[in-house]
Amino acid sequence: MSSTDPAILRILDANANRAREALRVLEDIARFAFDDAQLAERTKSMRHALGGALAPIANTLLAAARDVEGDVGTSIKGALESSRDGLRGVALAAGKRLTESVRSLEESMKALGESASASMFERLRYDAYILDAAFALRFGGGVKRQWSVCLLLTEALCRTSWSEVLDGALAAGVDCIQVREKTMHASALLARVCAVRERALAVGASTIVNDDLGVALASGADGVHLGCDDLPVRSARKCVPASFIIGASTHSLEEARRAIESGADYCGVGAMFATAQKPELAPTGEAYLQAYLAHFTSVPHLAIGGIDAPRAAQLSALGCRGVAVSSALCRAEDPLHAARELLSAMRSRTRESVSQ
Repeated sequence: MSSTDPAILRILDANANRAREALRVLEDIARFAFDDAQLAERTKSMRHALGGALAPIANTLLAAARDVEGDVGTSIKGALESSRDGLRGVALAAGKRLTESVRSLEESMKALGESASASMFERLRYDAYILDAAFALRFGGGVKRQWSVCLLLTEALCRTSWSEVLDGALAAGVDCIQVREKTMHASALLARVCAVRERALAVGASTIVNDDLGVALASGADGVHLGCDDLPVRSARKCVPASFIIGASTHSLEEARRAIESGADYCGVGAMFATAQKPELAPTGEAYLQAYLAHFTSVPHLAIGGIDAPRAAQLSALGCRGVAVSSALCRAEDPLHAARELLSAMRSRTRESVSQ
């Protein structure tokens, strides 16, 4: 070490503390909010790597240089330091604090002539950028709505009119409508989504557009649902408002992890059962649902594929909190009654747990 400048040692000590604190905050969020072992391990490993990069500087030197009482920065408070926008705000602040402090550590090590440690901090800085992005994307748009029943509204499937199906579902209390019209031209789809959104908004239900991000944005819909062959979730996240909801179809834990790490706010989980809408898709059944519920407890889900009221009750008993249905409502003679049965099936688990 070519210099023991007390000012540089103070900078090192302060930023080492900031970086460790930021990593501990992020690790706690990964563990206790996300229940994500992999993300928690990444964060913990970086905390240990930070200690390794600091090894050339004795802890006693850093402790001796510390002067909390004489630090003029302790009395300087930014306008946003006294509040956070929920846990998402806590994570975003910690991520920025981490990247900034690691940069300062890198430069300070250069000033001390510790080129090897400076190189280690340079690598850690890039790792910090990646980790910061991982947490930001993990929170998605910040809107985590766990719907109970989502109607996949497709006019060609409706026994009555699409309008009657929609009104019946909303009157029963269905809390999400996904407009799923794969062959409709953009102008007609935009008009349909706007009409659906107006009615859904009146009763507090969400409106999601299947596949078409442009129409979802133009209509003011709450979000978009993307399939495996659609625009990647991360690409969509780059061009939508902060509160915009993005859902993703998934058929395995690996697909779910990729979607969530890319910024998905909820996952379609399926197919639970064989479905005429996608006959080529082999059902994943209850096993995938249970695995999803165990691994991604904090991420909303919609079980999908061949679900009717009896099957919804079956899935609800396993812990399922939301289902997406098409034929069960669109092809019903009485959409209002069918929707009430589905909602009752999804609420049956809650009633049973209360009675026990």
